[in-house]
Amino acid sequence: MRVLSLKGRNSTEAEALLARLQNRSNASYERVMPVAQRIVASVQKGGDATLLRHRSKLDGLPVTVPLEVPFEEMEAAWQEMTPALQAAMKLAANNIRRFAEKQRPRDFSMRIVPGVMVGQKVIPLDSVGCYVPSGRYPLPSTMLMTVIPAQVAGVRRIIAVSPKPARETLAAAYLCGVAAFYRIGGAQAIAALAYGTESIAKVDKIVGPGNAYVTAAKKLVSFDCGIDMLAGPTEIVVASEQGDPEGIAADIAAQAEHDPDAMAMLVTSQRELARLVAASVKERVKSSATAREALAANGAVIVAKSVEQAREITNQLAPEHLTVDSVDDLAWVRNAGSVFVGPWSSQPLGDYVSGPNHTLPTNAVGRLRGGLSVMDYVKLVTVQEYKSEGVKKLGPAAMLLAEAEGLLAHADAVRVRVKKAGGRRG
Repeated sequence: MRVLSLKGRNSTEAEALLARLQNRSNASYERVMPVAQRIVASVQKGGDATLLRHRSKLDGLPVTVPLEVPFEEMEAAWQEMTPALQAAMKLAANNIRRFAEKQRPRDFSMRIVPGVMVGQKVIPLDSVGCYVPSGRYPLPSTMLMTVIPAQVAGVRRIIAVSPKPARETLAAAYLCGVAAFYRIGGAQAIAALAYGTESIAKVDKIVGPGNAYVTAAKKLVSFDCGIDMLAGPTEIVVASEQGDPEGIAADIAAQAEHDPDAMAMLVTSQRELARLVAASVKERVKSSATAREALAANGAVIVAKSVEQAREITNQLAPEHLTVDSVDDLAWVRNAGSVFVGPWSSQPLGDYVSGPNHTLPTNAVGRLRGGLSVMDYVKLVTVQEYKSEGVKKLGPAAMLLAEAEGLLAHADAVRVRVKKAGGRRG
């Protein structure tokens, strides 16, 4: 793992790397956009038959394999799990549910002035589609992370899709109580969820990570169907001045093994910490070609000129996962998907069992939003109620503003109420 200093001989290389990563984009999905566009259009037009043909060609599943996963298959998969794994899944599911319940927004009402009540009503989406990848690694944790917040939000129809779900993913679906699980993936699955087919009713929103084709398809359908975010390869930044070198290196290696395009970095002003972490990472990734490729392309230890510069670099990177030394560091953190505090807070714990969602913004989208949450599954609908007293109080100001904008019918609609309420302005 490279050690690049912002002071000294290789400062130019460090600055160039940071400039590229601070302005990174998920270019991989743009490269496959033409193919994804053809797939999406064909499924939108051809329905189940086209969906099955794409599945046969791209995932190797015979067209005779039903689209929907039978409940009995999910139940059997659950029974095949060891008691220890069942207990771990239950623990994770319980913590995810507890966190989502705490996170859920609430209805409220308030009196702005006498005679005027305003408020908010939290209404769940009618339907969502949860995409669960099954490529390089099976991801039953993503089933839990996408389905459970939807359940907490009160979504009435929750669909899960996965191209070749592993037994562990099927077991997680059973644990969640997923009512509809379809054995489809890729851009064709996104098209089916967004537009519907004979067997799959379209949904209001699609959530969950996927490969470049999935991401491209989500972008293509995003004006017709809600999406959570365009998530790219995983990212880790550790911003540390006094961390444990072995722990930092272990977390960097863990995230780097996800994807050859992963971003993995330590940002520090401490040269000795930088040296120790780089050496430890080198040893830990010897057995992972994926991690070594990721670190060669998008990995480095950056030695900043000062603590303040290290913090500013971290915020500019806006990483998916961020580790800091202590709770006090939260005061300077502005941009991150999820923050892990202190040497004991290994990032993979957050991937599985702590409760906060592991579907997080990448490609610096942490500047704009946080991770997937129960908020992604609800609508905040505002409510207003006027009495005559409130119309007399606020009506004249509303008429003045409407007239200033030249919207005379707006002003007249308020004037009707003001007159009936006995207000003065005619």
